[in-house]
Amino acid sequence: MAESHLRSLPEWTRLAAHADRMTLPENHLKHLIKQTSRLENFSISGCELFYDFTRQRIDAQVLKSLVNLAKARKIKQRFNQMKAGEVVNTTENRAALHTATRSFSADPVMHDGLNIMPDIRRIRDEIRQFSADFHSGKIAGVNGQLFKDVVVIGIGGSYLGTEFVATALQSLADKNVKLHFLSNVDSDNFGAIIERIVPETTLWIVISKSYTTAETLANSNMVLRFLTEKGLQAKNHFVTVTSKGSPGDDPANPVLKSFHMFDFIGGRYSVTSAVGGVPLSLYLGYDRFEEFLTGAEEIDIHANTASAEKNIPLIAALISVWNINFLGYSAQGLIPYSSALSKLAAHVQQLNMESNGKSVSSCAEPMDVPCGSIIFGEPGTNAQHSFFQLAHQGRPFPIEFIGVLNPGNDQYTGKSKGVTNHQELWANLMAQPQALATGKDDKNPARFFPGNRPSSTLLINDLSPKNIGRLLAFYEAKTVFEAFIWDINPFDQYGVELGKTMAGDIRNEIAEKNKNPDYQFDNRDSVRKFYLDVLFNHKI
Repeated sequence: MAESHLRSLPEWTRLAAHADRMTLPENHLKHLIKQTSRLENFSISGCELFYDFTRQRIDAQVLKSLVNLAKARKIKQRFNQMKAGEVVNTTENRAALHTATRSFSADPVMHDGLNIMPDIRRIRDEIRQFSADFHSGKIAGVNGQLFKDVVVIGIGGSYLGTEFVATALQSLADKNVKLHFLSNVDSDNFGAIIERIVPETTLWIVISKSYTTAETLANSNMVLRFLTEKGLQAKNHFVTVTSKGSPGDDPANPVLKSFHMFDFIGGRYSVTSAVGGVPLSLYLGYDRFEEFLTGAEEIDIHANTASAEKNIPLIAALISVWNINFLGYSAQGLIPYSSALSKLAAHVQQLNMESNGKSVSSCAEPMDVPCGSIIFGEPGTNAQHSFFQLAHQGRPFPIEFIGVLNPGNDQYTGKSKGVTNHQELWANLMAQPQALATGKDDKNPARFFPGNRPSSTLLINDLSPKNIGRLLAFYEAKTVFEAFIWDINPFDQYGVELGKTMAGDIRNEIAEKNKNPDYQFDNRDSVRKFYLDVLFNHKI
């Protein structure tokens, strides 16, 4: 798609005029939310999700103009092209086919002239069989003992999404398996895991597409040394999830099983591939993993087929663009009122900020508007006692609240102040968006709340695998839709490379010092030399 500078689009100009109008006192949220049929006109239901954007700083004219912007940018067409296997990752000349990993349709998905679905189904079948053998004891540890611990070795997209899903579904983890994540190259991460496991009954899953990521290799080598010290072999305790033919898929270095990844699935979009499928199936059982996939598939279909006006992730993406580019908000809070969703913000943080933190268009032209936002969050009500002071009376930022109608543990129904804990949680979930929107007048400035602070609320029925799949795919589609509106590439991540390259240069110096204690660090960068000196002196 040829880049059109956004500021010159008539739809963009119209929205800029609306933004000026929305600053008028009569368009304060405390007035907007009282409009007749506000909930009916500014909420959407679909795929058992309910998306309420009544407390966003928009009216009917703004909503109509946002939908017109989506149509002008041919957003639905571009999403369809992505799902069909066209090259949408233009900088790397790749397709982006994460949606194929949860497709159960008989329709082919073509990539480079080949239908990829047989390979997708083959890997699902391999995961199913491996999971069955693992739980039956056919695949077991030393002396036939069942594996009790599974450790994922990976970083970024190789673990964040899986950790979110595993945490969300922990009440269903009935396979007597504990799941751990060795993600940080910090040896304290490794040490903490070692204290919690029994080596003889631990399975290690190394997840790396290229099998060259420095942090993952460092951790893998540390684990290999640990296994050797315990008289154990990698071929009996290691599983790899990697590209076909990578160093992690080398017959010369045998492992228990190697599952393949594909270039057309990016790390942060890979939870529904073998990246998430292998550990989640061992933790939850394959059937629950497949139920999770069907939920994600439902959202993919909804995102691809629902009209713009009724498309939940598209409307959410349009509201994000409105808040970022027209109302000037640079950050967004993500507040799930469910402790089971405590890892959601970390996953969406990477998903969205790595995808959309870009400054050039898909045509490599400088963007004329800012893209992306700072994503952060904690579960409610914890967040209320952490940073909601800023949310209510400091610098404003939009918030996306998430509510779960039925908790994973519903047997605890004792009451305090006449309500159950879950009802108390919902009282706060309902109060916070209202307070942010309306504010409160007070003669004492310290007790004055300005209000007019936007938020949306997304509701799911329960913490079932299907609903967690829907939630995952909602945020993936929302992220991609935002990128398509801006016409940026949400599938590359060159922004992570510069620091890694510099780290490689520093690593070489450290390695030289390890080899030759008399080696003197380069004096040309005094700051760098200082840090290297204190590293080797072990004191400041």
